Order: sequence, then structure tokens, then C-alpha cells
Amino acid sequence: AMLLAVVFFGVAGIARIGISNLPDVDLPYITVSFTWQSAAPESVEHDVVDVLEDALAQVEGVTAMTSHSRLGGGGITLELDTNRSADSALQDVQSKISQAQGLIPKDVDPPVVMKLNPEDFPIMWISLSGPFSRRELADATRYQLKEGLQQVPGVGDVQLGGNVERNVRLWFDQQKLDAHDLTIAEALGRLRREHLELPAGRLETAKREIDVRVLGEAFDLSAFRQVVVGGQPDRPVRLEDVALVEDGFADARSLSRNSGIDAHAVGVKKQRGENAVAVAGRVRAKLDDIRKTLPPAMSIAVNFDQTVFIAQSVHEVEFELLLAMLLTSLVCLLFLGSFAATINVILAIPMSVLGTIAVLQWCGFTLNTFTLLALALVVGIVVDDAIMVQENISRHRDLGLPAPEAARRGTRQIAFAALAATVAVIAIFLPVVFMKGIVGKFFMQFGVALCVAVALSYLEAVTLAPARCAQFLAIAGTGKSRLGRASDAGFAVIAGGYRVVLAHALRSPWITLLLALAIFIGSFWFIKNLGFEQSPAQDQSSLFVRFEIATGASLQETDRVVRRAEQWLQARPEIAREFSIVGEGFGGSVNAAVMFITLKPPRQRALNQTRLGDLMRAEFNSYPGCKAVVQDPSRGFGGGRGFPVEFSIRGNDWAQLTASAKSIMQRMRSADPVAIDAFSFTGMKKKQVVPAQLLVDVDSDYQLGKPEIAIIPDRARAQDLGIAVEDVAVAVNALVGGVKVGKFTDGSRRVDVRARLLAADRASPTDLKGFRIRVPPRAGAERGALVPLSSLVTIDERAVLQTITHKDHSRAISIFANTAEGHDQAEALALAHALSADLPAGVSLVEQGASAQMREMMVNFLITFVLGLVIAYLILAAQFESFLHPITVLTVLPLAIAGAAISLWLGGFTLNTFSIIGILLLMGIVKKNSIILVDYADKARARGASALQAMTSAGAVRLRPILMTSLACIAGAVPLAISSGAGAETRAPLARSIIGGMFLSTLVTLVIVPMYYILFDRFAAYVRKLARREPVEEHRPT
Repeated sequence: AMLLAVVFFGVAGIARIGISNLPDVDLPYITVSFTWQSAAPESVEHDVVDVLEDALAQVEGVTAMTSHSRLGGGGITLELDTNRSADSALQDVQSKISQAQGLIPKDVDPPVVMKLNPEDFPIMWISLSGPFSRRELADATRYQLKEGLQQVPGVGDVQLGGNVERNVRLWFDQQKLDAHDLTIAEALGRLRREHLELPAGRLETAKREIDVRVLGEAFDLSAFRQVVVGGQPDRPVRLEDVALVEDGFADARSLSRNSGIDAHAVGVKKQRGENAVAVAGRVRAKLDDIRKTLPPAMSIAVNFDQTVFIAQSVHEVEFELLLAMLLTSLVCLLFLGSFAATINVILAIPMSVLGTIAVLQWCGFTLNTFTLLALALVVGIVVDDAIMVQENISRHRDLGLPAPEAARRGTRQIAFAALAATVAVIAIFLPVVFMKGIVGKFFMQFGVALCVAVALSYLEAVTLAPARCAQFLAIAGTGKSRLGRASDAGFAVIAGGYRVVLAHALRSPWITLLLALAIFIGSFWFIKNLGFEQSPAQDQSSLFVRFEIATGASLQETDRVVRRAEQWLQARPEIAREFSIVGEGFGGSVNAAVMFITLKPPRQRALNQTRLGDLMRAEFNSYPGCKAVVQDPSRGFGGGRGFPVEFSIRGNDWAQLTASAKSIMQRMRSADPVAIDAFSFTGMKKKQVVPAQLLVDVDSDYQLGKPEIAIIPDRARAQDLGIAVEDVAVAVNALVGGVKVGKFTDGSRRVDVRARLLAADRASPTDLKGFRIRVPPRAGAERGALVPLSSLVTIDERAVLQTITHKDHSRAISIFANTAEGHDQAEALALAHALSADLPAGVSLVEQGASAQMREMMVNFLITFVLGLVIAYLILAAQFESFLHPITVLTVLPLAIAGAAISLWLGGFTLNTFSIIGILLLMGIVKKNSIILVDYADKARARGASALQAMTSAGAVRLRPILMTSLACIAGAVPLAISSGAGAETRAPLARSIIGGMFLSTLVTLVIVPMYYILFDRFAAYVRKLARREPVEEHRPT
């Protein structure tokens, strides 16, 4: 009944549990973004960012603050202490922003405050394209595509991307304004008074109440053109007399294309906890319905779909689970020699896996990269307890006991040892559940899934498995099948060889100890030569490219370069499609562009993702004036820019800061060898590296050189004429930058009305000088004269910063890079520190993003490792009632680490988040074999045996379950280790750590643990002799 209940809830959980790429966790980041139309970066910095930074510094739990000021807006990112709730911090940030709202300019749009969560990122990007006007494409995208997708169950939000808002545009003609003796400020002022809609109160009677509204807006464009904007009553100047009125769009600061065709796009976000794969399926079905409502030539394309990789990963793990079950079953069958006994053991797998899924669904977790990884790994682990119970029951049955009595006695003998072994595994991963930092947030669900599965496997092994043995299994020795007899015969040969080896080892324990020590010391070479990084790159069949053209380049010039890149990509057989956003977007400017590239599946192309990225990098950077950075979206867990190498140069002297940043970047691109001290787990290793061969895509956020025209008022002259500086600024902004005048109603839609000077009238600094401003009228005069702008201001052309970055209130320059193929993250960071060793006083290098996360990860894992060992030692000490025998159990750990390091090195893998998790898991499971050996030996000692006799007997009796559990664990990990499908890059290093460590530790456990047991027993006897001054006798517990 219990098994059926667990299976039922597990199957129900599979149908209801969400599926996503990453866990639903709030990253410790809160972002504040705002726009300030046409404001220069320095103005944004001084008038907005500085004010908001002072306010946000008072928020509790903020560990770091980064801000960016750019043309037309900016943003601030707060990094929180991981113990601080993101929800409560979000409320505090919103409160501080509200308090500071009155201290920033009124025309700054209200700041938008958000917390980061992987679940909030779009899972799909969909484009709409075709031979239609911008207006038709924009309307279809907003009112058919977006609104249609918002109706799909499970969709949380649909955001527009690459779209230009519809506007009514008023293009003023400077010559016509002059001819009618008007300024643009006067025309706009009159227009705002003539074109408006205002509430006018209400009429109240004894029986009813009626609202009153003044509808003074023009009802169509023809009427709008007739609005009076100046002149005299007998000679009115209408809008059409001085301006071109058109139904158009906001200023084109960006372009978007789908595979070279102009397009508009939307990003689809799912609701939290929803099954991403199911939502994407419903979205695709809805797209089929939307296509029927669009013109035949209007095309919808899915440019990016994260769920494809998720679905492929899930299918890969499902296949690996089945294969692991098959291999584990084969191991059990070979050792047990009985199909019935094998089935009894294997039933622990669905019990544990389905029960874990039920718990995950109940906790609100999803099936994601980390929980799937845990489920794939536990296949070879959850059978351990069942194997130990089954084998012990079989042994008692062979001794002639009836099946029920054999089940009771066999289970009772092994239950406590199995419990200690299970708790030892959980003890290692409990600290993982509570690990701090971003990595800890992601691996929390991994730790929960693994601990639940192991706990359920123990409960199944000591309850259901013995019951099945007593009732259904025919395990009598006399009735064994041919397979059973062959299994026993084969094992007898292995056992005979083991007894010979063990006898020699125990007769010469010191020689055995030296041999084990030599193996461990020899493994240091492998450990030292392992690379170190936060996470391995995954071939997700997608790449992200950032383009930057020469500073000051126009949108058209940037577009020309990007089109050339698109043509190159379309000629490559490995490319499925690309989607480009040229100009402003993703924090860029008109001289920048981003491109989302979808590759064909790995099996359909000859080159892997890394190699294709290298080819793109070489091709795109060969274009004159173009700098291209290729990014792998799979790198890193969150925060920063997604580069494995990222740091900032900070200091108070701006000149020193810029010089230092330029110098470091130049050295990072140098071909001259540099000596570095690279990190390894055996200490620092010295080596020579060539920066240009180690680092690629070296870039920074420091961009000097964007041309700016500075208009500096002559205050004395303006005062003499009675003109305020504000009048000058407002007039220039309206003429050059453009201003919002009001709203225009088209049916049920309200669109902005924006005014600006014709492009031909504002093409050069000379045009600016001809702008005219009205002088206040003198006494007796009806109107003042018009004076040229050149008589009031000085016009200066200069270069300014495009982006100004602050780190913790100080100006900073961020530098980032990718590592070249064959080099690791730790090596690259060591190079960065070596190149910055001679920074001037007051200038420092601070790691950030993925670089800081890697160091945080290393510290957290070391703490977790130490805590796990301490907890395991205390548990074992309580079990064995000894302070020495827990050390006996733990002596196998160094050789397990050695085996893992050798396996990783032979496979060409690095030490990363996943391989270290594998080593942590290894620390838990390799202790199981030692525990059941020591537990049996202690029971034999209690019956009067000597230490040598007890351990010799333990080795003989426990050899079969030790070999079975070890080989089952290895068999369960083999499918993950040899996998080549989606997500294999993260599963393989973890599995290889387990295979290598388990293989070597099993070989030495059967010899080293007995040897240590005897040596520690002799040591204890010697200590007692010194304490009691008694003859040395072998200790026998009372």
C-alpha cells in the first residue's frame, strides 16, 4: 500500500510539476531603471544617479551597488546579502525611490524597480515580418500577436522588442516659422492650449449626477492640421502652415530583422512555477491560430526557444535514467543470481524517484537542470540499502533459516549500519541545502532532491524490501538456478583472491599504508593540472553577439556592418537562423547591435558551438571599425555580464583610472609571455602564458569619443535681452531633440504627438546658430524681436563619455573577457591579477560577476566540505561509541578524491561547480562501504574475536554487498559520463568524479580500512597501557 501510494503521488506529481531550465529562485539583485529623454550621461549621473544612490545606500542588506549613466537614462543594480529577503528588500527600495522622487528632475520618467529571477526571463522570442509598412507590422505585432499570446494559459507577460511606437509627428520648418514670425516655443504653447481634453467637473441634481468633460482635441489628422498655432485673428497661422503633420513613428533609434528581413518581435515570459515546455507548446499552437488572422505574406517565426534545450535535456535524462536502471539491474543480477531478488532490489528506484518528484512538487520546486541531475545520479545510489538488506537476508536464508525469520534477522543486523550510511550521505549534502551565495541558491534544490531520494531508499529497504523477501522471494540456497550457481562460483573465485590479498596486507600494515600514501601523493600531479572554472560551457545551439562600431557612427552605418555579418551567417551551413537588433536596445546606442544566433542541433553540424564562436569572432572583427564580442549564454549562474572574466578598476583619480584600464586591456591583448600563479587545489602553480592566446573578446564599458555639441549660454548677453537660460534650453530641446506635445485619439487607441524640427534644418552645428529666440517685448511694444541663437550662446563640439559607471558610489571601469578554448577561468583571473600588479596607489582591481562568483563558490564548497566531514564524524562517533573508528571510516576519503581527480584529468574535464558537487556526493557514498565493514567487525569483537579475526571475517562476509553497491553506483553513473546529448557538459564531469572516486576507493576500502582498523586498535591499546601501566593486550570491548 505504501509503495502504491508513493507511486500514485509521484505519477500525479509528474503531471503537475513545472519544468524549467533553472530553479525558481530570486537572485540577490534588485535593479532600478529610468529614462530621461535626451539627457547627457553626465547630467544623468549628477542629477539622478547620485541622488538615488544616496537614498538606496540606506537600504538594509545591500552589499554592493553598481550604476550606469548613459544618454537618455540609466540604471542601478543592488547586490543583496543572500540572507536578506528579496521581497522585503524590494519594498524598501521602492520606498526609498518614492522619497527621493522630489529631488530628481520632474521630466525623468518614474524609475522601474525589479528583482531578478531566472523565471522572469523570456522563454521564447517570436518575430513578425513581411513586405508591409512599418505601421502595419507594428499594429499586427502589438494588437494581434502580443494580445493573442497574452491569452495563452501559463503566459505571464509578453514584452515588445525591436518595435517603434506609433506617433503623430509634427515636423516644423524653420524657414516657414521665420516667415510667419513664430518660434517653435510659441507654436507649441498655442498648440497645447488649442488641442486638449480636460475634465470639467459635474452637474448635480436631486435625482442624478452628470460628469462634464471638455473635448477639445482634433478628431482626425485633417482637423489637427487646421489647429491655429499663431498669427492674428484676421490672419491665423495654422499648424499645416509651419509644419508637416504625419501619422508616423517615434524616432528610429533601432532596427530589427529576422534572417535579414525587417521584423518586429515579442518576448514571451511564463508564469512562475509553470511547465515551460508545456507553455511553449501552447504558445506554438496559438501562433497557428494567429497566422490565420494575418495576411498570407505576413510571416511569424520563433527565433529563440529556450524550451527546446530544456525538453532535449529532460529526454536525455529520461533515457539515462532508463539506461542506468538497466545497468544497475544487470550488476544486481550477476551478483545475486536471481531475477526475483534483482527485481526486489530494483523496485527501490521507482519508489525513491517517484517519491522525490512528489516531494519536489509539494515544495513548489520544478524539474530543472539541478533536480534532474540529482534524479539521474541517485539511480545507482538508492539501491545500496536494498542491496545490503537483500544480500544479508539471502545469506541467512542460505544458512537454513525460514524466509520470514531470515528477513527479520537479516534486516535487524544491517538496519543500523544502513541508517548510519544513509545519514552519512545526507550529512554531506545538508550544508549544500543551506549554502550561501548564488551557487547555493541554485544547488539547494539539488541537495533537497538527493537527500529525499536517499532517505526514501532507506525506508524502502528496511520496510518494504524485507516484506517482499519474506512473502514472495524464493531465496533458499538449495533451490538456486543455474545463473545463481554460476554467480556463486564466480564470486567464490573473487572472494578467494581477496582473502589472499587481505591476509598479506594485514600481516604488513605499514607497507600497505605506505603504498596507499604513495597513490594519494601521486594523485597530486593530476589535481594540480586540473583546470578550475565556475561552470563548463554547454552546447545549447545558441550564441549571442554584441557589435560595436566606431564611436559616433550613425544607425545606418551600424546597420550596414550588421547586414554584412548576416550575409556571412546565412552562407554557413551550421546556422539555423539569426535575429538582429541594431541600435538602441539592451542598453546599447546607435553604434551598437546585438544578434541572437540559433545553430542547428549538434548532430546536424560538423563544428561545435565553441569552434563556431571562434570563427564568428575572427570574421566579424575583421570588418573595418567593428568590434564584435561573442558570448555563450550557458556560462554563469546569474549576475554580471555573463563573461567568465570580469572585474572593475576603481579609484578616485579619473585620469589615473582611465590610464590604468587602457594599460591593462592593452596587456590582455598582448602576445608577450607573462608569468602567473594559477590556482589549483594543491596550491598555486607557476606557469608562463600568452595573454592573447588565453583571453578573447577583451572589452570594457569605458567608451570615450562620442561627439557632443555643447551649447554654453552667454548669461550677461541673455540677461541684457531679458531671456532666461531655461528659454534657450527649452527651445533647443524642442528643435533638436523633439518634445511630446500631447495625445491624439484614433478610435480606441491613444498615441503620442511629438514635435521636432525637420532633419534638413538641424543637420550641422551651423544650423543651430540660425535658430531664433523671441526677446521679451519692450515697453509699448506688442511683441519682442527675434534674435539668432548664435548671439546668445557659444557652440563647442567635443568628445564625451557614452556611459559612466559607478561601483559603490565611486567611478569605475569594468573590464571583461572570454577564455580561449583549452584555457580555464582560474588561469584567466590569475593573469588579470598579474597584469594589474603594478597599478598606481589609489587604483585597485575588484573581481565581479562570474569571477567573484567563482571565488565565492570555492569558499562555500570548502566550508560545506568541512561541515559535512564534522557532521559525519559526529554521527559515526555516536554509532560506534568510539572516537577512533570514525577516523577509520573516513580514511578512504583522500583516495576517493584521488580517483576523482584522475578520472577528470583523463576525460579532459575541469574542476567546476558540477565536478565538485560530484566529489561532495562521493564523500557521502564511499563511507558506506567502510561503515558496513567496521560495523560488522565491531559486532564480531563484541562476540570475543580479536581485531584481526573480526576484520578478516568482516571482509569475507561484506565483500559481496560492498562490490555490489560500488558497481551499482558506477553503473548508474556510466550513462551520464558517456552522454553526448543536451546538457551532457554538466552531467559528465559530475558522473566521472563519482566513477573514478568510487572505483579507486572500493579497491582500497577492502584493504586500507581493515589495515587502519587494526592499527588504530593497537594504538588504543598502547594508550591504555600508558594510562593504566598495564601490559599491552588487544582490546576487547565489554
